[in-house]
Amino acid sequence: MTTNPKRPNFIYIVADDLGFADLGCYGGRDAAFGPVSPVLDRLAAAGVKFTQGYSNSPVCSPTRFGLITARYQYRLRGAAEEPISSKSKGSTTLGLPPEHPTLPSLLKDAGYRTALMGKWHLGYPPVFGPLKSGYEEFFGPISGGVDYFTHCSNNGTHDLYLGDAEHHEEGYLTDLITDRSVDYIQRMAAGARGDAPFFLSVHYTAPHWPWETRDDAALAEELKDNLFHLHGGNIHTYRRMIHHMDEGIGKLVDTLRAEGLLDDTLIVFTSDNGGERFSDNWPLVGGKMDLTEGGIRVPWIAHWPARIAPGGVSAQPCITMDWSATMLDAASVAAHPEYPLDGVTLLPVLGDAAQRFDRPLFWRMNHRGQRAHRDGDWKYLRVDGHDYLFNLPQDERERANLAAREPARLAALRDAWEHWNASMPAIPPDATISLGYGAKDMPQR
Repeated sequence: MTTNPKRPNFIYIVADDLGFADLGCYGGRDAAFGPVSPVLDRLAAAGVKFTQGYSNSPVCSPTRFGLITARYQYRLRGAAEEPISSKSKGSTTLGLPPEHPTLPSLLKDAGYRTALMGKWHLGYPPVFGPLKSGYEEFFGPISGGVDYFTHCSNNGTHDLYLGDAEHHEEGYLTDLITDRSVDYIQRMAAGARGDAPFFLSVHYTAPHWPWETRDDAALAEELKDNLFHLHGGNIHTYRRMIHHMDEGIGKLVDTLRAEGLLDDTLIVFTSDNGGERFSDNWPLVGGKMDLTEGGIRVPWIAHWPARIAPGGVSAQPCITMDWSATMLDAASVAAHPEYPLDGVTLLPVLGDAAQRFDRPLFWRMNHRGQRAHRDGDWKYLRVDGHDYLFNLPQDERERANLAAREPARLAALRDAWEHWNASMPAIPPDATISLGYGAKDMPQR
């Protein structure tokens, strides 16, 4: 059964801490077992791959605020946490306010069925949760990171939910998220949705620490008190974790095809931020927690046979919340008038990958006083009080600081950032930064 192409289904797949070059289609190396991401590589070849796609933040939960609201995350108090931690349990402010319109709530109000299978990380019950923010169904963890086998968070608390209730189920978390997603698609195809299209968020925790493959259940006992896993992991485990996720995405695609839903389903794949300890970000520098390119430029793939020609490669600068705005546009759903979108639709680019439009982008981080602004080829960056200016097409690795040679351009970009920042709420003095992970390769004076 297929849907009207004017009302497509959506599957919004988000990886966790995936590096820019971890996938084969972005230049990643094969692993010892072969290609790391053959399914995603095929989706990119049959759709469009973006080379200048960014995340809303270089750390988990702030990006997810931008994703679900299609607005700059800085507008909401909870997103000032870098990221939300388990210490915020019981807080009535550190989460996504249930009254705020979201991508799933707007689609649900327009007749879509909605579900999240995977990571939430936007505040703890009972005040916050997926079912309070537009999702009809939820399966997954609430916090930022859990063990793949025990499903316990870093403080040892069990963290796997089905709807609003804590849920115990054995299995490797990546596979459980896949299986729940496959089941949802099959139920929608069998008539559970009636004539309504569906919106399915598939938010994997892979390849986020701890570093565990399907064969590493024995590690769970060792890691139960410290999931950061600073003493372990390697690139071989990391690549296998990505491959497990890729296999799961293959099952989703196969299910859509078997149910006759593939052509009229927009599949979007991205990561919540740049890579971590074992990631490949080449040629970019930096990673998670950094506003250098390695922390915010991420893989972006879109597949939609009814609307996207195969083989497209787009150099359009864009950011996570643009995907959300694009889905609303594709569904002909308007934003709430009191909450105008900061995201911009990419439908014209999906129809013609060669199309480009001006898309200034802005970021800020409490961590190290970072700020960044991209406008066309140019990027303004501040780290630890030092200003940098880079021409990205010439210097993607951000090593040739042109600030002294182009003072007028630096001043213009800095002024634009200041003007944008003045339109956002200030970073509250009690906002926290969760250190202990993330790349450290930031530019120095």
